[in-house]
Amino acid sequence: MSIKASEVKNLREKTGLGMMECKKALEEAKGDIDLAITNLRKNSALKAEKKSSRTAIEGVILVQSNNSSNNSIILEINCETDFVAKDENFINFTNDVMQTCFDSPEKTLEELSTESLEEKRQSLVQKIGENIVIRRKSNISSGFVSSYIHANNKIGVIVSLESENDELGKDIAMHIAASSPIVVNPEDVDDGLLSKEREIIAAQVAGSDKPEEIIEKMIAGRLDKFLSEVSLIKQPFVKDPSEKVKTLIEKSNNKVLSFTRFEVGEGIKVEKKDFAEEVKEQLSK
Repeated sequence: MSIKASEVKNLREKTGLGMMECKKALEEAKGDIDLAITNLRKNSALKAEKKSSRTAIEGVILVQSNNSSNNSIILEINCETDFVAKDENFINFTNDVMQTCFDSPEKTLEELSTESLEEKRQSLVQKIGENIVIRRKSNISSGFVSSYIHANNKIGVIVSLESENDELGKDIAMHIAASSPIVVNPEDVDDGLLSKEREIIAAQVAGSDKPEEIIEKMIAGRLDKFLSEVSLIKQPFVKDPSEKVKTLIEKSNNKVLSFTRFEVGEGIKVEKKDFAEEVKEQLSK
């Protein structure tokens, strides 16, 4: 099949690999960019996708907590440019959305939008000329919740501890913001994700001449490393890398019950067009 130059460019931006390597990967994957990335990882050509590929749009993260009512909310609201993300009208709207969510924590964003938020959103879109999306919301309603918002309002965390200790909670929340764990404990990792990672690792070591039992040990070792990287309690604590997060928590005789980490634009794919192509498109209309 024919692979477009824009598709090759998109894969290059996500991986940092050469043009011909990206084109070949897309041809083998029949144009499926996600499959191409997975195959590149299997062939050890790609160790990790560029972090920048996860964040494609602008906006803010908001957090509001009230331990006395077990009501803690983290919210992501998006716009198209960083300029609008700092605009007073946009900021006032995001605060209104948070208050609405906080007043009715049991309701979904869809329910709240239908009842009261959609008209405000459309009015703001007309006023500022950019699309506004109330993208996602997460609640924590158990334990003792601490939070952290990074200075740029692009990353936010809420974390629930078994026992009240706001200093520890804030340290853990800051760590989560910096280190991006997926789960609290290794055993919490989704079976599907673990199977996919094992498949990738197995493909990476398949070409070696080592005995089968050695290969299995290599796979197990790399899987263990992967689990350590994505599990909160296994990570080195950002303020003191000589100490694991698990040790920090145990010294305080506490336990992390759950956490949520939001980063603006995380996981959203945005198609980037070549400027010359855009001009041609407009002229053809």
